[in-house]
Amino acid sequence: MQPIKLIGIGADGKQSLPPLYEQWIYESELLIGGERHLSFFPDYQGETIVIQSGLASLVERLRQEMKRTVILASGDPLFYGIGSYLSSKLPIEVYPAVSSVQWAFAKMGEKWHDAAFISVHGRPLKGLAQRIDGLEKVAILTDAANSPAVIANYLLSYGMTEYRAFVGEHLGAPDERCRFFSLEEMVNTEFLPLNIVILQKTKEGSTWSLGIEDDEFFQRKPEKGLITKKEVRVLSISAMKLERTSTVWDIGTCTGSVAIEAAKIARDGAVFAIEKNEHDIAICRKNMQKFRTDFTLVHGRAPDHLHEFPDPDAIFIGGTSGEMAPLLDVCCKRLKKNGRMVINAVTLDTLHEALEGLKNRGFHTDVTLAQFARSKPILQLTRFDALNPIFIISAYRKDDSK
Repeated sequence: MQPIKLIGIGADGKQSLPPLYEQWIYESELLIGGERHLSFFPDYQGETIVIQSGLASLVERLRQEMKRTVILASGDPLFYGIGSYLSSKLPIEVYPAVSSVQWAFAKMGEKWHDAAFISVHGRPLKGLAQRIDGLEKVAILTDAANSPAVIANYLLSYGMTEYRAFVGEHLGAPDERCRFFSLEEMVNTEFLPLNIVILQKTKEGSTWSLGIEDDEFFQRKPEKGLITKKEVRVLSISAMKLERTSTVWDIGTCTGSVAIEAAKIARDGAVFAIEKNEHDIAICRKNMQKFRTDFTLVHGRAPDHLHEFPDPDAIFIGGTSGEMAPLLDVCCKRLKKNGRMVINAVTLDTLHEALEGLKNRGFHTDVTLAQFARSKPILQLTRFDALNPIFIISAYRKDDSK
């Protein structure tokens, strides 16, 4: 089949198209695009196809198509557009237009090579909090469901008042509109359907680095202290070998301290946490808001509900509730290749059960006995308070060792 031309087009339709691109469109025998794109060419004489959903079926048809074909897309088709998918499946020649991101930063008079780019177009907002937190400048591609007002309300629920927003609507079109807002103002504003949001930090917000102090977390009272202590937490997370895109399970999350720190590392991944205690679930949600992490939190007893989670790159088990064997059955089966499982054990019995269970399931283990003491003032002197010793078990499949 001959190469298909994929042409980016702006909100002004034909007006900004180079004459050669327009010639290719009218000389084609099949023109494909969204309804808005095709409406720019009411006098087109060939066959047209409206892209609605299901690009896979379109690809199958185009593989058999012998007609000269042009596909229209918004802006730069390779920037969060259909071009990345189509070019991996078909012989495609891409001819981009100015993207909405370029338009928006130009209207702001602001450089954009140092910005972060996030799309919530056709995607859930889940995880957006940790992806944005701490960034200086962020461009967000929106859709009808995830409008600027919805995004502002979401960010305010995590206390992100340090950002101001620029919203560019119908950029490049005759009814183009560009405005700055505080997030509080943006919540109560209606916008034209085609828009982009730029967040710009105007003041410092809350920042948290690895090893958040225990006292910073909301904890259970009067039994305050049921938390994976900072020193153990840092070692356990290190053993999980997390990457920015990791999918993580936290089993027995309690206050959520491990899940929260993991989410800050795996910003572009996903964290799934489960906790059996309803009161701890409420505390965990408060911590999620405070530390600006938005992960999936389930009230239940593992291994129940784990079938609802995607396969993990890393698993942390902070408590088994006497379900070690069935829990290992699921975790060992679902852990991805080269994945890591970390178990914290406070008793010799749990240590023995975990090591035997992992060995019998073909896993290699390393164990660290962590014994820490923290300084504490006593009159004008200093003494040390010992923390409970913890066995940190790190496990991986024997054939995944490097």
